[in-house]
Amino acid sequence: MINSINNEKVKEISKLKDKKYRDKSNLFLVETYHLVEEAFNNNLLEEVFILEDYKFNLDIKTNIINESVMKKLSSTDTIPGIVGVVRKKEEKDIIGNKILLLDRIQDPGNLGTIIRSAVAFNVDTIILSDDTVDLYNSKVLRSAQGMIFHTNILRGNLKDYIKELKEKDFVIYGTDVNDGISLKDIGKIEKFALIVGNEGNGITPEIRELCDKFIYIDMVKSVDSLNVGVACSIILYEMSDISE
Repeated sequence: MINSINNEKVKEISKLKDKKYRDKSNLFLVETYHLVEEAFNNNLLEEVFILEDYKFNLDIKTNIINESVMKKLSSTDTIPGIVGVVRKKEEKDIIGNKILLLDRIQDPGNLGTIIRSAVAFNVDTIILSDDTVDLYNSKVLRSAQGMIFHTNILRGNLKDYIKELKEKDFVIYGTDVNDGISLKDIGKIEKFALIVGNEGNGITPEIRELCDKFIYIDMVKSVDSLNVGVACSIILYEMSDISE
C-alpha cells in the first residue's frame, strides 16, 4: 500500500494532471470506474490506483493507496475510489462521411458535451484545431463520459484538413447565427463537414472563408445565441441519420 504523497511513483503519475507531461508521456488520467472500464475495454488502460476498500475486478496492474495519495492524483473536490493511467489513442486519418471540425473551442465542458453528442449522432471523425482545449483535460474527459474512446478524434491545422476534405468532395458547412440556410431547410445529409467556432467569437475569419455554406438555428428574437455545445448538438441531430 502506498501511503505517502512523496512516493516517487505518485509524484510522477500526479504530473499527468499537467498538459505538458501528458504530451511528453502520451499518458493521461481518468477517474471513476466507468471511465476506467471504458479505457480497459479499448486496451488503453496501463494501471490503476484504488483506495484500500474499493471493489475492483479488472485484470490490470493495481496499486492500493490511501486517501491523501488519491487526493493528490485526483482533479475533483470529492476524491474518487479509483484513478486509471491511460495511453492516448493513436491518431488515424479522416474516416467516414460525417466530419465535425472544432475551431478554438476553449471550455472543457463544451468540448466534452460536443464529443458526446457527436458520438450519439453518428459523426465519424472529430477534428480539433491546434488551439482548441486539450482533449485529455480532466473536465473534458468527465463531460465526454468515455465517448473519446468511441470515435476518431484528430488535432491539427484546420486549413490543411479542410483542403483534404474539399479534395474528397465534402461540402464545408459553417455556423452563423445571422446568415445562411435555416437548419429547418437542411434536413438529413449523407456526407458533410461541419465547422463549429469559438464560444465568444465564432469561426475565425480565415476558416470562415473556406466554408461553402452556412447554417443557422431558428430562434425567438429575444435569444441571440445558444451555448456552443447545445447549438452543435441540435445541428448534428438534425443533419445526421441516427437510424443507421
